Order: sequence, then C-alpha cells, then structure tokens
Amino acid sequence: MRVTASAPAKVILFGEHFVVYGEPALVMAVERRAYVSTEPRADGKIYIRAENVGASGYYSGEDLGTFEAETGGAEARRRLEPIKVVIEEARRLSGKNLGLNVTVESAIPVAAGLGSSAAVAVATAASAGRVLDLNLSKDEIYRMAYEAEKVIHGTPSGIDPAISTYGGTLMYRRGEGVQPLALKVELPLVIGNTGLSRSTGNLVAGVRRLKEKYPSLVEPILKIGGKITAEAVKALETGNLETLGNLMNINHGLLSAVGVSSLPLERLVYAARMAGALGAKLTGAGGGGCMVALTEAGGLGKVARAIEEAGGEAFTATTAKEGVRIEEER
Repeated sequence: MRVTASAPAKVILFGEHFVVYGEPALVMAVERRAYVSTEPRADGKIYIRAENVGASGYYSGEDLGTFEAETGGAEARRRLEPIKVVIEEARRLSGKNLGLNVTVESAIPVAAGLGSSAAVAVATAASAGRVLDLNLSKDEIYRMAYEAEKVIHGTPSGIDPAISTYGGTLMYRRGEGVQPLALKVELPLVIGNTGLSRSTGNLVAGVRRLKEKYPSLVEPILKIGGKITAEAVKALETGNLETLGNLMNINHGLLSAVGVSSLPLERLVYAARMAGALGAKLTGAGGGGCMVALTEAGGLGKVARAIEEAGGEAFTATTAKEGVRIEEER
C-alpha cells in the first residue's frame, strides 16, 4: 500500500519569537503544501528521498542507527533526521519494524519562514501512520511533528506543526494549545521571499541572548508583542483591515528591535508599504526568508510587483482551511 499525505505551509501574522516566551501568536495556514508518500519495503530499511532539501539515503540496523547517504553528501543525515524521527516514532507506536520508502515533494520554500520542515513532518506522520495501521488523531500527529521540530530548532514554539496539522487561522499560546478563529473576511495577503535561507535556531538563540543581557528592556517588548496579537484578534473578528495593517507595522518594529530583521527584509517591507500595503512585516524567524503584506482587496498585484522590483519573489496567499489530509491510497 502506498499512501500520500499533505500538509500546508504557514504564515505568522503576529507574534513570532514572542510566542517562545509564552505570548500568543496569530498564524494562518496557506495553500502551499508538502506531500509525503510512504510505502512498505521488504528489507527492513528506511529509505528517505527529500528533493526539497537535496538529500536521500538509507537508515538500517535495530535502532536505525546506521545511515548510508545516496545524495546530499555529508549533510544528508542532518537534513533527513527530522523525517527519520517521525518514522521511528510511528514504528514504535505500531510495534512493527517494517521497512519503508518515504518520498517528500514540497512546494514550500525551505528555510524561508513558511514552516516547510513542520509541514513535511506532519505529512510524514499522517502518511507513515496510515501505512503502519495507526489510527492517529490530529493531536497525535501534532505531537509527533513537534518532536521532529526539536531536532531542527532546539526549543521550537510548536506553532508550525500546529498550523500544518489543524489548518485555518489559529491563535496559539505555548502550553495552552490552539484556538481556531473565524475570519470575517478573506485577508488579501502577499508573501515576499528574499531567497535568503537562515537558521531558525540561531535566530531564536540570538533573541534569548539579548533577553538575558538586557532583561529589563527585552521582557517588556515581548509583553507588548503579546498585546499586539490580542488586538489583532479583535480586528480580525470585526474585519478591520486598517487596524490589522497598523498592528503589523508595529509588530515588525518590535521584531527589528530584538534583532531578527535584515536589510533584504526591510527592502521588501518598505517596498510593499510604499506601494500601498496597509501593513507589512517579516514573518517567521526573520534574518532572511519571507515577509508578508496586507493590502486593499484590489491592491495585490501592485504590491506584488513592488516586492519583485525590490528583489523578492512574490506570491499571493490564500487560507488553507484544511490542515493535514490523506491525498491518495493505493
């Protein structure tokens, strides 16, 4: 049996970085998906091919401790490890040491702040779980993907696997789980990609160091970030796009203050604002990766062109109302 599952990308509208310290974040699933196909193999090995990270290879041995790279060279094992962690847990839960072929195909840019690694982990859990006859709930899929995210990011907030699992628009607070939000209006959003990859773990660690060095300054910034998210939820519930845009601009200023913006991001953010965006900010970890702009209903094209003229890759984002799902079984 071959099972293909998919999970969506995400865009954090408010609260990235602050969410690590217990503040709420507002996040939306977007219709760019990672697809993972899983099927049994006879030799007990785990073969993973993930073209999105340019790596493939075989895990073998009783604890899957032996690795043989096929492509990706010395980096292959590190790049594939989060997927292997999910497979390992699925096999443990099933009690079956079944060999598996796992193939990843993703339309989500890697290391761009759109939750690529989490979407892959979520889709892997759903796909492998079905092949191994596990009747996994979405909560169980989320927990498996969260453990995989720890391999990459060290102390992840949990927001990425949550939105990829459940879909829609959510308010998330660490330790409290997710609160689904009903949008009054579809948000006209443009995402701009700088094309520069970065390490989420390094950026999160940088904020932590700044907080430890200047706690009396940084802790209030984190608290204000949480208040901005709370105000954004109110604006969403009333469909007040102007207020949402203003709050995005303020949120971006706070993220810049804690050191996670960059010149390429600032160019795209300001290009979007000058083209008439109601608000624009970096999204995700920052450093490089992506920004997001909120526009008037008729302003998507103009803002997208401005982002591209400033050196970014732009695309419009629509809400993925459905999170992880099984696409095909045969």
